[in-house]
Amino acid sequence: MSPRPLEPLARRLMKGVVMVELLGVFGAYFLFHRMNNSQEFRSSMNSRFPSVLEVYYQSNEWAGIYGIRERDQEAWAAKRD
Repeated sequence: MSPRPLEPLARRLMKGVVMVELLGVFGAYFLFHRMNNSQEFRSSMNSRFPSVLEVYYQSNEWAGIYGIRERDQEAWAAKRD
């Protein structure tokens, strides 16, 4: 009895890896899109996952888009008062 070739297993594993990567990319895009369009969502991200929100702010600043963090902080401070 000859050993089974590993090609089908390797192919299935590779498809699984590609699917996980695609899900990660689409998930990151969805999260960025949601944060980019909703100040309320950014507020909830600030209370739950502040490090994720910090990455969002930094990526926008690296892209040359400034002022989002300041506008959010002003709006949230006005809401608290």
